[in-house]
Amino acid sequence: MKEKNNQSTVFDLTIKPSAFPPETAGRLMAVSVPLATAGMTIAEIESFLLKQIREFETINYIYIVNHERKLRGVISIKELYRLSKSESVGTGRTTNLVSVRPHTDQERIVWLAIKHNLKSIPVVDNNHRLLGVVTSDTILNILNQETIEDALHSAGIHPFSDPARELLTISPVRYFNKRLPWLVAGLGGGVLAAWVISWFEKTLTEMIVLAAFIPAIVYLADAVGAQSQTVFVRSLALTDKLNFKKYLQREMIVAGLLALVLSSGGGLFTGWWWQSPTLGLILFLSFFLTIILAAFTGVVMPWIFVRLKTDPAISAGPLATIIRDIISVIIYFSLATFLLNLL
Repeated sequence: MKEKNNQSTVFDLTIKPSAFPPETAGRLMAVSVPLATAGMTIAEIESFLLKQIREFETINYIYIVNHERKLRGVISIKELYRLSKSESVGTGRTTNLVSVRPHTDQERIVWLAIKHNLKSIPVVDNNHRLLGVVTSDTILNILNQETIEDALHSAGIHPFSDPARELLTISPVRYFNKRLPWLVAGLGGGVLAAWVISWFEKTLTEMIVLAAFIPAIVYLADAVGAQSQTVFVRSLALTDKLNFKKYLQREMIVAGLLALVLSSGGGLFTGWWWQSPTLGLILFLSFFLTIILAAFTGVVMPWIFVRLKTDPAISAGPLATIIRDIISVIIYFSLATFLLNLL
């Protein structure tokens, strides 16, 4: 660090941000930030802020460090000017600090900033030495970019190096190429689902009303699967210590409760309205099993992608939808065939 009159304001880093992987705190951090020691007075802080304001990439907070550059506290500009000029900066500092490591994923940085209502997040090494700060502008940019990426992934459009800008400027041909593959896959999945339904032509002939409930079966599978998958992928982005077994157990409990409520309501209403207990039972069992399986695949599919060291968001688009649609149709008509033969 550069020091002058016991005041340190910028870092002389041996490790530069470019040394860290993309989309991590280390790569995104700013290193020119106002620093102080706990013994400095408010008057001294104000003086060096005014003199060196052009050197700083952010001045939302003053970071308080010791002689080894270990982070000891932080004080906001707002709090700084509430204190007497003769008081030490350590008087008003916050010691319950929120910080990240250099390899922390950018999505977790945003989550921490929102959760704790922070304008910037300090980056520290394993010895708690301050390396830099992820600024408010960077956090907002990450939030915007991640939101767009998630929306594009869910629609089967990826990858973009900078979706916030590239999507608006790429040529029609390149945009067409990014969208076409997954839509072709979706079309293939639709044809495959139609082929599966054709296996059960005899069942449809016996109870033609079954065809009317295909959209409801498919919708529930997609809705429940998408919910489970979105929450799981977000959880993976926010923590690298997720206990998959416990998470899956909780998800299955929730899925079981959802399945019980939705399938009971749907089955009872259908059986009463169509005056057909058999139809009601078919829908009850189909809804129940479809919801359970959709929630299961919504968690397991992204987990498999993670194990394969692939972005789990890739599984969030048409690929997952195709799988859920085909499985739900197979469950529905297999149960209908079995129960119609049995009853």
